[in-house]
Amino acid sequence: MRFPTSRELDGSDAMNPDPDYSAAYVVLRTDAADGHEGHGFTFTIGRGNDVQVAAIGALRRHVLGRPVAEVCADPGSLFRDLVGDSQLRWLGPEKGVMHMAIGAVVNAVWDLAAKRAAKPLWQLLADAEPEWLVGQIDFRYITDALTPEEALAILRHGRTGAGERRARLLERGFPAYTTSAGWLGYDDEKLGRLAAAAVAEGFTQIKLKVGADLDDDVRRCRTARAVVGPDVRIAVDANQRWDVAEAIRWTRALAAFDPYWIEEPTSPDDVLGHAAIRAAVAPVKVATGEHVQNRIVFKQLLQAGALDVLQIDAARVGGVNENLAILLLAAKFGVPVCPHAGGVGLCELVQHLSMFDYLAVSGTTADRVIEYVDHLHEHFTDPVVVRAGHYTAPTAPGFSAAMRPESIARFTYPGGSFWAADPQTQQDRAARDAA
Repeated sequence: MRFPTSRELDGSDAMNPDPDYSAAYVVLRTDAADGHEGHGFTFTIGRGNDVQVAAIGALRRHVLGRPVAEVCADPGSLFRDLVGDSQLRWLGPEKGVMHMAIGAVVNAVWDLAAKRAAKPLWQLLADAEPEWLVGQIDFRYITDALTPEEALAILRHGRTGAGERRARLLERGFPAYTTSAGWLGYDDEKLGRLAAAAVAEGFTQIKLKVGADLDDDVRRCRTARAVVGPDVRIAVDANQRWDVAEAIRWTRALAAFDPYWIEEPTSPDDVLGHAAIRAAVAPVKVATGEHVQNRIVFKQLLQAGALDVLQIDAARVGGVNENLAILLLAAKFGVPVCPHAGGVGLCELVQHLSMFDYLAVSGTTADRVIEYVDHLHEHFTDPVVVRAGHYTAPTAPGFSAAMRPESIARFTYPGGSFWAADPQTQQDRAARDAA
């Protein structure tokens, strides 16, 4: 699935100037009498989709013919089999394209399991017994930071007051912030107009992309702060653009505009670099996670005191099972989780994980917000609903992952009706054929 977002510069940032938001999309079909399907995907920004689709295809042998009831009763069994394929594991292990493919398939299983249980995923997880949830987690490589016994204690404690929290969630929703105003390709007039609209819609935090040009960033932050006033949080996001010293210098230069956090200031693999940046730019918080590739790196970031805000991604790591481990690690270290979303379908997925975290793990929404971007939701059968700056809790069974059949027919690349009729696409294909 591929959408032409680059033409309006939606999604543009310092490292990704012309993204076409895309999804390598997988459907699990069964011969069960209930007729349910499991839908999952992993997010890309264009040509990487081809590689990701091939990786998902390589996992078929572990999935086809598997008993539906068994896999839905224990998604962790499939997760362990996928991660444990020795020949595919050699390409990782547990990182990169193959691990994201595993996440797409695993998330599709959870979508199927929630549909068969007639519950939205957040409720399926929140209703589950703590012992069963702990059994879904692969604790290999993380027991020096979180043991199964500690995870079980956190989940048992999380049951206290869960009923009252569920009532509040259904009434108020979960706090959100928006990045829709802050794409790097937007001019100042559009930035100011969209920032003002975000505040009017009830958002108490917005985010700006930074990192390409310091003078531009100073001007854009000044514009945004003048529009939203002193009481609305402004987060800034460098999308991995800087070296450590540059990140410190640049963040300090923007400190006059009271940024709430600096996101992805350097390479997502540089644990000690993040720790050095955090020590140098406080009280500006350091946030990262959308490109952190597995629970092990998250463990190290937490152990090193390298981040103030942990940003899970629903489609970067190995699906729901691994995100359960990461949520529990964050709870153990007392670090708030503010998920990355925005890319096609990511808002739909990650809302379930934050709502589960609130109900059954952290027990709070303090200093917790889910990213929101207001495009491409119309392509989903159960799109997110945001009111007064809050995500409304989804009620439809599943993981909110299914796309509309008409969107699939139109935006499958390159054969969908939109791309088949698009002159620019035809020119690109002709040039590739000629080469």
